[in-house]
Amino acid sequence: MRLFLIFFLATFSMGAAGQYSGPAVTACLDYAKREQKRDGGTALEVIIERDAELLLDRYTRKLGSQFVASVLTGNGAVAYDGAPSAELSFICLLASDKQAVFFNWLPRRNAPAAAQCVRSPALQKAPRACLDLLLRVAEQDLTQAYAMRFQEANERGDKTLAAFRKSGAQWLEYREAECARRRDNAPAGYNPDDYAVACSVDLTRRRALDMR
Repeated sequence: MRLFLIFFLATFSMGAAGQYSGPAVTACLDYAKREQKRDGGTALEVIIERDAELLLDRYTRKLGSQFVASVLTGNGAVAYDGAPSAELSFICLLASDKQAVFFNWLPRRNAPAAAQCVRSPALQKAPRACLDLLLRVAEQDLTQAYAMRFQEANERGDKTLAAFRKSGAQWLEYREAECARRRDNAPAGYNPDDYAVACSVDLTRRRALDMR
């Protein structure tokens, strides 16, 4: 049943009219917390973001034997003490606005690194070490993706290899320029240099996805 629901909702076209802010958020959050506790999780906090991605679709049909009145989707996070948070998306099924019957976390490709290193109180005052760690991991992933693409380009000949190298060099220039721009526009209360590192993490992760 669980796999069926995930597959169905992944292909279901949402018809939500706009950002939602009603009681379904609390119902889904409470359900997610119970699931975390039942599974023996060690999360410091479970979070649902009340942002523009938080949408409710009125479904009013059955999935298998379960009646579903609505489907809530959006972004959230699972925060841990002294460690980067897991930034995720989610799907929550509700029998009514106050009764959640299913909750599942999903990968979030564009998860912001800046948020990952400030959700834990232990990291908030000095998130730089956390951001540096995320950057090292992202650059390792990108290096692996580059290695595969380099081999492909090399097999195609000098012209393709030169184009591959040019693309990589120009992307590095773009990352440096874009993160310098973001440093100058860091949100209030966030260290500009830390914000620039978070930018490097975000863009490096995106580049690694593009290269796969």
